[in-house]
This record gives sequence, C-alpha cells and structure tokens, in this order.
Amino acid sequence: MQDSVVIVGAGQAGAQTAQSLRQGGYEGIIRMIGNEPHLPYQRPPLSKKFLAGEVGPEGLWLRPPAFYETQNIDFIPDLDVIGIDRENKQVKLSNEDTLDYGKLVLATGTKARKLPLPGAELDGVLSLRGIADVDQIRPKLMDGQNLVIIGGGYIGLEVAAVAKTLGKNVSIVEMQERPLQRVVSAETSAYFTELHEGHGVKFLLQTGIDALVGETAVSGVKLSSGEEIPADVVLVAIGAEPNDDLAVDVGLDVDNGILVDGAGMTSDENIYATGDCTRFFSNRYGRSVRMESVQNAIDQAKIVAQSLLGEEADYDPLPWFWSDQYNIKLQIAGLSDGYDRVLTVGSREDNKFYVAYLKNDQLIAVDSINSPRSHMMARRVIGEVWRDALLPDA
Repeated sequence: MQDSVVIVGAGQAGAQTAQSLRQGGYEGIIRMIGNEPHLPYQRPPLSKKFLAGEVGPEGLWLRPPAFYETQNIDFIPDLDVIGIDRENKQVKLSNEDTLDYGKLVLATGTKARKLPLPGAELDGVLSLRGIADVDQIRPKLMDGQNLVIIGGGYIGLEVAAVAKTLGKNVSIVEMQERPLQRVVSAETSAYFTELHEGHGVKFLLQTGIDALVGETAVSGVKLSSGEEIPADVVLVAIGAEPNDDLAVDVGLDVDNGILVDGAGMTSDENIYATGDCTRFFSNRYGRSVRMESVQNAIDQAKIVAQSLLGEEADYDPLPWFWSDQYNIKLQIAGLSDGYDRVLTVGSREDNKFYVAYLKNDQLIAVDSINSPRSHMMARRVIGEVWRDALLPDA
C-alpha cells in the first residue's frame, strides 16, 4: 500500500473510511476533502430534528474536532475536487492546489435531482441534502404557512411530519398512485398515507405539475389539471443522483453510479469508491445495486479500508433503512423487489406491526413499524423459507 490516501467527500462514507484506516493500523497520510464548511456530520436528522430546531450543527457531528487531530487525519473543508490526474496520481482542488495520492477514495455521495419545470429557479423552491439547505428552508417554513412537497418518498414524508408538528399547511404532490410506491408494499404505503392524513397532510396523487408560479419568489404550484395551490415554500424531493461526474471525466466505469467490485475498487486499481455514489454487483440479489443509506455508507467504507490495508474483502450486505415520522419508526430490512406475497403481523390500530415480503415462500424483506424486535430478527433470518423464519409477534 502507498503511503498516502486522499478521500474525496467528507460525509458518512468518507469519514468512516478515514476512521477505519486508522483503526486498522494505517500510519500513512490521510487527507479528507469536503465541499462544505462543516465537520463530517449525520444527514438523516436533517429532515427531522435538525429541521425542527431540536439540535444544532454540532449535534450532527460524527466526531468532534479533536478526533481528526489526534488521529492525524488532515480534514480539508469547503473545497471541491475539480479534476483527477490518473497518470500522475493527483487531484486538483477548486483553489488550484493539487494533492498527490497513493490511493484515492471517491466518497462523493449524491445530489438532489432537479425539477425540470418552469419556475424551478424561484426563491423558495428548495431541496434538502445538507445543512445549508435546511438553513434556507427553516426560516421560510417558519415565516410562511403553506408548504408544498413535490415527491412522496422518505424525505418528503419526514419533512411533512415536522411541518405539521409546527402547525403548517402541507400538501404532497406525487405522480405515482401512492406514497413510497417504489420502496414499500401497498399495505405499508396505506398505513403511512392514513397516518399523515390523520395529521392533516393533503395528498395529491397521480398528479402532474405544469409550473411553479411567482415573480421572484414562489407563490404557488400550477397542477396539470389547471388548479393552482398556494405555496410559501416548495420542497423538491424527487430523489437523488450519484455524484459521479469526476469518475466520468477521467474515464472510470460508471452506470448510474461509480462501478466497483466487492473490494470497492473501481476500474482503476488505484481508485476506490464507497457509499451512495457507487454501484456494485450483489450475489445476494443477483444484480447490480446502488443503495442510499447510512448502513451502506458505513459498511462499504469499512470494506474499502480493509482492502486498502491489504486484506481480502467482498461486500454483499443485507441492506437496512429507517425513517422517523411523528411518533412512528419505520425500519426496513432487505430489498422487497420482486415479492409475490405479503403478510401483515401485529396491530395497525396499535401502531405496532410488521409486513413480511415473500418471494417463492422465501423471506426477502420486512417493514417493521414500531417493532424493533421483528426488525432485528429479520436481519438475521432473511433468506430463509418463511415457515423456518421464526420472526416474533410484533
């Protein structure tokens, strides 16, 4: 292994790579470059406690400043990497400096998918990917009364829950037939639809948008039906795209994410990648996957660190996710793609149940609602035949 590692990206994956390298005994130079002015921080609370003002930026930090000093990790904030010279093994920074690397790790994460509609550039039309986004959203949300969320995924629903707790009018516009349609069953989706409607959220499903309206600031959303709904703030929550431009520019193999093998290596043996920006082949699922989750960021970063330390590694995880909405915790184990049957166990009325996804009688995923025992058990037994998968009562 070379005596220097440069990590591009200071999110969960980048920070974990640096930490795991030191824990594994690596004594060479580690430089971690972030394009935000903040220390590496947790992102899941952004749409929940941080948006609600319950925690400040320091409450999001993964590690305090002293950690990077004592571990001799050179953290370089508020700069972009604008180019990679694979032949000379250098990265070029936005301040025109260059850094040499022995091995390079791309942990560049994702960016919010843009809304391709007239008016998307108006003041008050925002997405949520980082602290700076929340710093723009929060005051507008506090000053205004009407929030329109475009997209019924996790981020949209989590922000809706916070906004309703603050007493705001919330409308969610979704092109699909139901919220969370791409990731959960109709049973789980129906539960969360009813949960939000019970708190006063208005869903506009199977509904298109023609434009966002306003002079300099957004004042409304014009639907394809011709109806216009008022908006003081519009949150665009229509998914994310991998930050793989650097990889594309230097000719690495890319397919909606930087392609890596089980060790996290790209098509260049001196460049690795980890986290949300990557796509890898899963033997577990028999296809390539790109996962956006804290679990993936942490676990894949550990694998990359092992690989850089010269240890054999092969990444093929059982993914898991979570979402907090009001007083409800949803925990998901596994990927439910291709299921042919679902079973619901427990009481929806008591807000404590789980939904088991089966494919050819094999357990492939479980949605646990306020049922942590079933979630932990599911992570142990997914892949077994249902009759042998001894999940607890919810």
